[in-house]
Amino acid sequence: MKIFKPADIMLPNCDMHRWSVVACDQFTSEPEYWQQVRSIVGDAPSTLHMMLPEAELGLKDPEAESVKINATMQRYIDEGVFKTYPDSYIYLERTLKNGAVRRGIMGMFDLEAYDWAEGTHSPIRATEHTVEDRLPPRIRIRRNAPLEMPHIMIFMDDADNIVFSSVTKGEKVYDFELMQDGGSITGWLVADTEKLAKAAEKLGDEAVLQRKYGSADNAIVFAMGDGNHSLAAAKRHWEEVKKTLPESEYETAPARYALAELVNIHDDAITFEPIHKVIFDTEAEMFFAEAKAFFADNIGEGRSIDLVTGEGIERLNISGLTIGELIGKCEDFCKAYTERHGGYIDYIHGDCECVEMSQRFGCAGILLPRMEKSELFSSVMKSGPFPKKSFSIGHGNDKRYYLECREIR
Repeated sequence: MKIFKPADIMLPNCDMHRWSVVACDQFTSEPEYWQQVRSIVGDAPSTLHMMLPEAELGLKDPEAESVKINATMQRYIDEGVFKTYPDSYIYLERTLKNGAVRRGIMGMFDLEAYDWAEGTHSPIRATEHTVEDRLPPRIRIRRNAPLEMPHIMIFMDDADNIVFSSVTKGEKVYDFELMQDGGSITGWLVADTEKLAKAAEKLGDEAVLQRKYGSADNAIVFAMGDGNHSLAAAKRHWEEVKKTLPESEYETAPARYALAELVNIHDDAITFEPIHKVIFDTEAEMFFAEAKAFFADNIGEGRSIDLVTGEGIERLNISGLTIGELIGKCEDFCKAYTERHGGYIDYIHGDCECVEMSQRFGCAGILLPRMEKSELFSSVMKSGPFPKKSFSIGHGNDKRYYLECREIR
C-alpha cells in the first residue's frame, strides 16, 4: 500500500511573503499578532483570507466566515492565482528564527491508512488524544471547501535517512522570507518522484519495522506531529464522501487524500519540549504527600518528575511506565488533587516558568521529563496516544505556515 504519494500541488502567482501565514491555531491569546498580520497582508491574495484565526473565533460568526472563505478560495481558482504542479512532491528547507534548518517533503497521505482510535494498528497514528468535539467545525469547512491548505506535519522514524537520501532537487518553486519572525523557506520539485515514493514505501517493509521495533505486528510507519485534528476531520470527510461513490472511484477520489509535510523525527531542527502542569488556586499543603502516595507503586529507577510548591522541590523516580503513561498518570493525579483541594490545572512551557508559578501561594506543579525522540513511536505503539498537551514541537514562530494548496473536490 502506497501511503505517501505525489500530489497535484498548487502554488500562488503572487507576493509569497504576504500569501504565507502561520497556522490558525497559533497565538490564540495574542490578538495583536493577528492584527499585525492583517496589516501586512491588506487586500493581497493570502491564506489569511482562506481561514479564521482561533484568536478571532469569538469576534466573528463562524458560519458566515466559512461561506466567505470558500468563496475566496473559488475566486482565487477562477482568477488564475494558482499554478498547479501535477503529480509532484516538493522538497523544502525551512530556516527557523534560530538558524536551524528543518527539512520536509510535501505530498499527500492516504487517509485509508490513518486512524486515531485507541488500540488501532493503522500505519499512520495520532500521537496525542483526539478531542471529538473539535472535529465537526473542521469537517463542515472541509465539506464545502474547494481547496485544502494544510499546516499538517507528519513524522517518519528514519534514523538511516532513507527517504531524504532519495531526493534529487529539480526546479526551485519558491524562496522567500516568512512574515512575523517565521524565518525563511525554500522549495524545489523532486526530480525523481518514483524513487522517493519507493523510499517512503520501504519504511513500511516488515523487515525494516522488525529491525526497528522488534516486531512489525503493531508498528507505526508515520506518526502525527502537528495538525492531528485537521487530519482527523479530513478522514471523517472522506468517510462521508466514500459512501456516495462506487468502489471503482475510491482510489482516485481527491477527498481520499490529505496534503501534508513529511518530516524526519531525527532532524536536528526538531526539538521536543515538555509541557508542565501547574495547579492554581489550590491547597498546596498536601501536594507532596498525596503525590508520593499516588505514585507509590511506580517508585523506582527510571525517569524522574519534580514536585514543586512554595515549600521547595522534591524529585520522584518513576519506573515501569512509558513516557506517555507517565504524562497521563501525572494528569490523572492533578485532576484528582483539584477535585479534593480545589483549583484548576494549566499547562506551562519552560522549566523556570513552571517552578516560579508553582512556588506561588496556593499553587503546586509537576515538572515533567524531556522526551527523547526515539520514545515517541515506541510509546504510542505500547500505550497509545499521549494525553492532550503532553509536549510541544518548537515555538509558535516555528510552526508550519500555510503555503501549498490542493483541490479536494
